[in-house]
Amino acid sequence: MSGATTAAPGSRRMAERPWLQLLIIWAVLLTVPLWLPLVGGYTALAGRVLVLGLAAMSFNILLGFTGVMSFGHAAYFGLGAYGAGLTLKFLAASTPLAMLMGVLLGGVLGALFGLLIVRRRGVYFAMVTVAFGQVAFYVAYSWNDFTGGYDGLRGFNRAPLHLGVTTIDIVNNGTAFYYFLLFVFAVAVGLQALLLASPFGRTLLAIRENERRARFLGIPIERHIWLSFTISCCFTALAGSLYALLNNFADPMGLHYSLSGEIVIMTVMGGMRAFWGPLLGAAVFVVLQDYISSMTVNWMSFIGLIFVLVVLFFPRGLLGMLQRREGA
Repeated sequence: MSGATTAAPGSRRMAERPWLQLLIIWAVLLTVPLWLPLVGGYTALAGRVLVLGLAAMSFNILLGFTGVMSFGHAAYFGLGAYGAGLTLKFLAASTPLAMLMGVLLGGVLGALFGLLIVRRRGVYFAMVTVAFGQVAFYVAYSWNDFTGGYDGLRGFNRAPLHLGVTTIDIVNNGTAFYYFLLFVFAVAVGLQALLLASPFGRTLLAIRENERRARFLGIPIERHIWLSFTISCCFTALAGSLYALLNNFADPMGLHYSLSGEIVIMTVMGGMRAFWGPLLGAAVFVVLQDYISSMTVNWMSFIGLIFVLVVLFFPRGLLGMLQRREGA
C-alpha cells in the first residue's frame, strides 16, 4: 500500500510535466516584450530567436526524429528569404504572398533535390546536401542583376497586414511584428507537433531507431525519408521568409554552409531528441552571439567552446539535461 501511495504522486507529476513545460514556454514567449527590455534585450533579438528556433526545429524533423543528417539546410532557409524578398520587390507588397512564395521556392527545390539523394545514407547524404547548398550560394552570389550578388537583395520592405476590417502595422510597430512572428511560429510548431504525433511521425521514429528492422516490416524507407526531408525544407523555407521580413534584406550568407553549421549547433546544443530542444538551443546561441560579438570579433570561438562543453557533459542537450534532472 505504501508503495502504491508513493508512486501515485510521481506518476501524476510525470503526466503533468509536458503540460507544465508547455505552459512555461508559452508564458515566456507571450510576455517577451514586457520583460526583455528590463534585462537589456530588444524585440528584434526575440524575433531572431523565433526565426532561427523555427529553422532549428524544422531541421530537427530530419535529424532528431528521422535520424538523417543534412549539412546544407541553410540552402532552403536562404531560398525562403530570397523568395519572400523577390516577391515583395517585384510582384506585390503582400506579406502573406511573400511568405507563401518563399515556402514554395524552398520546398519545391527541396523536394526535387530530395528525390536525387534519398537513397544515399550517412556521410554521403550529408556531403551531397552541402554541395547543393553551395550551388545555391554561388547562384545567389553571382547573379548580381537579380539577387543583388554579394551585397544582397535590398529595396523591399514587409507590408502591413490587411485583414479586411482592420490593418495591423507590422512595419513600424516592433511589438506587433513580434506577435506576428509568434503567431506564425505557433502555427508552424503546432503543425510539426501534430505531424510527429501521427502514425507518420511514429514511422519516422522507427526508421531512426532501426532502419533495417523498419524495412523488414514493409515500411517504404526512401519514401518516408523523402517526405521528412521535403517537410523539413518547407518549414525551414518558412523560417527563411520570416528572416527576410525581419531584416528587410536577403543575402547569400543565408545560403552558406556556415549557417547550416549554426543550425546544427542550435539543434544539438538544445537537445535533438526533444521537441522544444532546438528552440532552447537557438535562444542560447542567439543571445550569446549578440552579447559576445559586442565584445570581440572572435565570438564564434567562444560559441564553439560552449558547444564542445555541452556535447561532452550534456550529450542529450540542455533540455535533455533539464528533463533528466526533473525525472531524477
